[in-house]
Amino acid sequence: MRIQHLKGLIAAPFTPMHKDGSLNLEIIPLYYKMLKVNGITGAFICGSTGEGVSMTAKEKMAVAEAWAACSKNDPDFKVMTLLGGTSIADCKELAKHADSIGLYGISFTAPFYFEPVNVSMLAKACIAVAETVPHLPFYYYHIPVLTGVNFPMFGLLKELDGKLPNFAGIKYTHEDFMDFLTCLHFQNGKYDMLWGRDENMLPALSIGAKGAVGSTFNYAAPLYHQLMEAFENGELDKASQLQQQSIDIIRLLGKYGGIATGKAYMKIIGIDCGEFRLPVKNMSAAEFELFKADVLSLNFDKFRSQLPQKTKA
Repeated sequence: MRIQHLKGLIAAPFTPMHKDGSLNLEIIPLYYKMLKVNGITGAFICGSTGEGVSMTAKEKMAVAEAWAACSKNDPDFKVMTLLGGTSIADCKELAKHADSIGLYGISFTAPFYFEPVNVSMLAKACIAVAETVPHLPFYYYHIPVLTGVNFPMFGLLKELDGKLPNFAGIKYTHEDFMDFLTCLHFQNGKYDMLWGRDENMLPALSIGAKGAVGSTFNYAAPLYHQLMEAFENGELDKASQLQQQSIDIIRLLGKYGGIATGKAYMKIIGIDCGEFRLPVKNMSAAEFELFKADVLSLNFDKFRSQLPQKTKA
């Protein structure tokens, strides 16, 4: 398989929910159009931001089908789904489903209850899942802050190289720039290394990252387009200021309870994705009012993602 190196911004979408916590799939067509309007080149669905670990396999299939229906005639928009990381059997079924509905690729993260004891066992788990759909690009999702599995990814590349033809690369959500750079250089840049830390995009660009997957790209895509353009033009002071703007936006996630704050940002730009499922903490109505004031102080309107023209009030 020819390994395609994805470029630009790939969003990690939130999964829209009704007030009762059920899926609100009707929002996804608008969501897709919004990402396209803002220059997003793909979607990494059912990941951390998409609450994949909080959904049943049936629900993940429904979300994948909704995204597949939107993007089926759009070769410039790549959709890949995170299968999971605990039940290998479920991951295999989800991989086959992704293939059957025409998704671009699949992703898998480390089992995080029965953790692999070494990188060799992690590689075996990857192979067991990926070989069920041998012509579909397979990405490993490296996010040790959530999985607790933190082997150097250079080691995983060495374990999988030559053993898994559809292994495309790694979604790298960690801060080990030494390891990331070594992975970029492995086999003369053979594998696609997608950066996954929005707040560290500038240093990742400086060592060679070309594509990135992020949650804040959903609601602040223009900021990152400007950051990448400034870097490419050698305007490093401007790029640094834009990265700081990104950090200021992301700091509010911590202030207001964590990952669920992203859905509050989405509500501000005009797409209400509901709340996160338990056990994630969501904002109260009073906290949301305070949050809106903090967002306004960040000059967010200058960098916010825009809705398609027809949907504006």
